[in-house]
Amino acid sequence: MTLEMHDICKSFGSNVVLKSVGLSLEGGKVCALLGENGAGKSTLMNILGGVLSADSGEILLDGKPVSFHDPAESLSAGIAFIHQELNLINDLTIYENMFIGKEIKKKNGLLDAAEMCKRTQQIFDKMGFELDPNTMVRDLDASYKQIVEIFRALMMQASIIIMDEPTSSLTDSEVERVFDMVRTLKEHGVGIIFISHKLKEVMRICDQYTVLRDGKMVASGAVADVTTDELAHDMVGHDVRTEALQRQREVKHEVLRGEDLSDGVHFSNVSFCVRSGEVLGVTGLLGDGRTELFQTIFGVGGNYTGTVTLEEKTVRMKSAMQALRLGIGYVPRNRKENGIIKDMDILENGSIVMLSKLVRHGLIDRVRQNTEFDEQVRSLHIKMGKKTDSITSLSGGNQQKIVLAKWLSTGPKVLILDNPTQGVDVGAKEEIYDIILKLADMGVAVIVLSSEAQEIIRVCDRALVMYHGAVQGEVSGDTMNEQDIMCLATGGSLLENEGKTYE
Repeated sequence: MTLEMHDICKSFGSNVVLKSVGLSLEGGKVCALLGENGAGKSTLMNILGGVLSADSGEILLDGKPVSFHDPAESLSAGIAFIHQELNLINDLTIYENMFIGKEIKKKNGLLDAAEMCKRTQQIFDKMGFELDPNTMVRDLDASYKQIVEIFRALMMQASIIIMDEPTSSLTDSEVERVFDMVRTLKEHGVGIIFISHKLKEVMRICDQYTVLRDGKMVASGAVADVTTDELAHDMVGHDVRTEALQRQREVKHEVLRGEDLSDGVHFSNVSFCVRSGEVLGVTGLLGDGRTELFQTIFGVGGNYTGTVTLEEKTVRMKSAMQALRLGIGYVPRNRKENGIIKDMDILENGSIVMLSKLVRHGLIDRVRQNTEFDEQVRSLHIKMGKKTDSITSLSGGNQQKIVLAKWLSTGPKVLILDNPTQGVDVGAKEEIYDIILKLADMGVAVIVLSSEAQEIIRVCDRALVMYHGAVQGEVSGDTMNEQDIMCLATGGSLLENEGKTYE
């Protein structure tokens, strides 16, 4: 199947989102759709997926004009859309989610749960995933929710699959499996639109690219003819830095220390310390226990043994409010599920953590609330409309800045950032890195949890590498490189890694 989109325009009120945008795709090809958060990528794909209707322009499938009034019409035409915001129902099992709208029934009209389980398991076995189809989706972490969405699209036998940030929460090995699936789909003539901010992945798996900026198509062509630097430049309109960002600063007193921390499940015998003005990285493969470790330190994990010391005083966090009062902030990994409150507006999301400080005589001091929020907006260069607009009206990068703003407004001594740039574009990444470095310059002890080795290398002073819930080693200086980090993350040691070369 061939796809052509010509002169697509879309506005929301006075906000013009798409300005005569075009895109083409042949069966058996992968087209990267690139651009900053807010460039119009999701809107264009929502039009193709039947979620939105275009104001003008046309869509052609195999040369024939089509229009979709709802997602079902798009799906029936052979287009499957894996949204960035996963469309899974947490209170159903995996197999029930896999067959929503496509349920298999027995002759008597009852659902054939056994057959649906069997077919789901067959897909998992084929792709090498150890998942129980009867597992409740709410018990899956973000990476496996993404995998279920991908498998569900594959089950639909679509001719065109739209993948919106499909690898944003996946480990390297899971990414390879996804790419294997993509290659198999290409061999069968399936066309794929691949939306991603990971330009190295684009270079590996995509055949062609289209770049949007401010609602306009600014570049397109064959991936083989460009570099990642050129793609990044097209996306943001200027050159993007790639050098390491660490700089000399005064690292002062120790702020937070953990000694022999264990919860019996996710992490064991972990010890670390972080100082004022330092950026400490914690990395490894997904599922290494770092998130659970620091959630526990923040007071939202389970029981643990060991000692946590904050500014030379032993503390035992029992709640997030206690951690907040003691000067610890935590930006969670999954922004959409745990970072923002979708039913609140931008101002409410940006100031909710400090509401207790704003209350006087039982009423919120609105003047102070707005003044302090406005200062964060200026400081973080947040692009937004009205403060009363929904938080979901913002791009992913600006939503992440709002999440940062609410914690920065508390003046934290320690700020824990769990995958702070997940799902944001290259330009927003650089801005968030600048914020991290600025915080360190101000004397905040910053802890960055990230699966991206390059992120750790660029922004952190040193890093702990975890493996199966334990600290496998520490890297800094000359050992702060992808090879040594990967060696430790897979259970090796730096001594074993000496003299090895990596392709």
